[in-house]
Order: sequence, then structure tokens, then C-alpha cells
Amino acid sequence: MFVGHYSAALAAKAVEPRAPLWTYVAAAQLVDIGWSALVIAGVEKVRIDPSLPGSDLDLYFMPYTHSLPGALLWALAAALLARWLLKLPVAAAAMVGLTVFSHWFLDFLVHRPDLPLWFGGPKVGLAWWNHPLPEMALEIGLVAVAGAAWAWRRGAAGRTGWPALTFVAILVAVAVIGSMGGAGGGDAVSMGVTALTTYLVLTVIAWLVDRGPKQRLA
Repeated sequence: MFVGHYSAALAAKAVEPRAPLWTYVAAAQLVDIGWSALVIAGVEKVRIDPSLPGSDLDLYFMPYTHSLPGALLWALAAALLARWLLKLPVAAAAMVGLTVFSHWFLDFLVHRPDLPLWFGGPKVGLAWWNHPLPEMALEIGLVAVAGAAWAWRRGAAGRTGWPALTFVAILVAVAVIGSMGGAGGGDAVSMGVTALTTYLVLTVIAWLVDRGPKQRLA
């Protein structure tokens, strides 16, 4: 699950538009932003295993970001920061937290059993990663539906839907480009740097796409 995570950001923007799109986009991948930083620092572990079907990532140690309680703690921290640092309304801050927490459940659909139910507990995952074409269809389908919801919400408020269409098109392009190769780079640090850069660039793109008059609740 990569671009599929951004479906949660688009859906959140459709439901609660008072938060800027970039906050939802960052929230959708906050768990992986933390994962990238911890991989670079050598705290969490990943390796490439070309023998694996589909994705060649072996995510064998990531309890602080991808365990269920870990994801919950990241979500709570994001909601609190959105409320007190960004001064978002309570409902919008809560939606930011829910967007962060959605990451674990979307990962559950595609990851192999590498998501701990608790720290040191059993690991789960439905392993759609082993079937690349259905997994890609799932991701793009989620993004398309959520993007359409945001475009509809904007239209109902008398606003153009181009930001939703533009961001969805960018996500689909990223998904297609990403599907043309593996994880890229054989070492964990390179993967962490590439992933972190991608997440931050997409957050900046979301800010550019959504900027303009202050969002108001439709």
C-alpha cells in the first residue's frame, strides 16, 4: 500500500474540509514518515528479498510505527499537534488523527504478516502484496473513489474540482512509475531516504494544489 494511503487523505478532506489538504496527506503517511526516519537511524529494520512474490520488501522489525498500539500513539500525537499547534477545529484535528490511524488498517490489507497486534505480539496481514495487479487495482480504485468524493464536495460548495482531479492524476502517475521497479537501492538507508523524500514531496504538492482562499465548511 503506497498511493492507496492517500485515499484516506482525500476522503478526510471530503468529510471535514476545514483542515488543509497537506495536513491530511502528511497524516496519511505519517506512520511511514516515522518508519523512514527510524530505518535511516537503524532502529527499525527492512531488507530486500527478491524471492518474495510481488513486493520484495521484508519488513521484519517495525514495532514502533507499524504495530497497532504504535499506530494509535502516532494518531493521537498527530491529532493533538493539529489541534494545539495548527489551531485546527476539534473535528478537523480528530479527522487528522483518524487519517493517521487508517494507515495501519490499509496496510493490513496488503502487507504480509508483519504488522504486530501489540508490542512483541503476533503479526498479521492479508498479503495482497503477493498479487501485484489486484493490489494495484485496489489502491487506484480507493484513490479514485475518494478523489471523486472530494471533487463532489467542492462542486456542492460551488467550487472547482480541479484540485482533486490534479492530485488524483499525480497519485496515479506515481503509482504507475513505482510499479515499474522494485524498492530501489539494496540498502535500508537508501530505501528510507527515497521513501521519506517521496512522502515530503507529495505533501508539498498537496499544499500547492490546495492553496488559495481559506477553506470553509460547505
